[in-house]
Amino acid sequence: MRVGVVGAGIGGLAVAAGLQRAGAEVTVFERAQPRSDEGSGLSLFGNGLAALDALGLRAARRDRGIVSSGESGGVIASGAAGQRAPDGRLLSRLPSSVAATVVVVHRSELRHLLLSAVAPGTVTTGDAVTGVDAAGRTVMVSGRSQEFDVVVAADGIRSRLRAGWPGDPGMRYSGYRAWRGVTAEPVDVGGVVGETVGRGMRFGIAPIDGGTRSGCVYWFAAISGPAVREPSSDDLGRFAGWHDPIPALLAATPPPDRQGLPIEELAGRVSSFRRGRCVLLGDAAHAMTPNLGQGGNQALEDAATLGVLLSGLGRVDGRGIDAALTAYDRLRRPRTQRVARQAALLGQVLQAAGPVSSRLRDAALRLAPERVVARQLLAVQRWSPPGPAPGL
Repeated sequence: MRVGVVGAGIGGLAVAAGLQRAGAEVTVFERAQPRSDEGSGLSLFGNGLAALDALGLRAARRDRGIVSSGESGGVIASGAAGQRAPDGRLLSRLPSSVAATVVVVHRSELRHLLLSAVAPGTVTTGDAVTGVDAAGRTVMVSGRSQEFDVVVAADGIRSRLRAGWPGDPGMRYSGYRAWRGVTAEPVDVGGVVGETVGRGMRFGIAPIDGGTRSGCVYWFAAISGPAVREPSSDDLGRFAGWHDPIPALLAATPPPDRQGLPIEELAGRVSSFRRGRCVLLGDAAHAMTPNLGQGGNQALEDAATLGVLLSGLGRVDGRGIDAALTAYDRLRRPRTQRVARQAALLGQVLQAAGPVSSRLRDAALRLAPERVVARQLLAVQRWSPPGPAPGL
């Protein structure tokens, strides 16, 4: 089976690795040559780790230290972890059962893991894929056509392939912009982990647990306001009076390593993740706000699901491929769209900017029972790989 994957991000590389292990001939097309250190931090939750394992990467990730505290049996960082007010007062604690499921890595660390899992020469750079035919099998690559048995559109929220589908919802601005960064060196945060919420502003702190950047700290700053193409670095000055270690984290991150961007999401639901033999994966299918930390995890779930469904074929079987892609759409579309809705709603609550709405939010955080919070957060992570597609 010949598979063309458009986009060499997390989802594209993950599905390539899974399908190659199943015996498929895979080509990944990427327009640009990515920097080896690009990106910031990424939270891998239990479902994302399970997806990596389903892709056959359990040993590889563990070798790189990508292991949650619950898996390793280590001490769970809790107590001071949770949500705070700008003066440092703790509003709510992160349930230890949730803290045990997550590991924070540098995005480039995960990308290196996935790159090492695909055969040399799988990824081609400098080739722009501009479209796919209605049958979903022939792609236009730098002015020439190439045919595949399956095409995977993993080319992000601005997917060129999705843009050619009927009913493409396009993108929309979420109402807030964000800055992200990773400190240049390890910083002791004194156990202060989680989010700090103000009026229309948030600051997140997540020490990196696994990989070569372990001990450094991933942080993000979100600010509500009108859409801007390139956020101003002056935004970060608005956090100067917030509690420690926020000023220290900003000072420990060189300006070139601070990435500002408007937070965008799909403007509506995609009616189907499948068009002929072409399927959408990752942000191309369900770009969501980062409030649940599930964007990358859902892309890994997509990749593992598609890999399992197609791996049962063993040979090029048109009816079998169609059944697998239909099953992929049936399994992935409802779940990812539900998670995207939850993430959008959470962002609206946490970015509350009014004097009354922000006070109500803080009160809700203080009063929410820990067991209820744990149940809701763990429910998002509940996922396991599927069996073969029906009829295979």
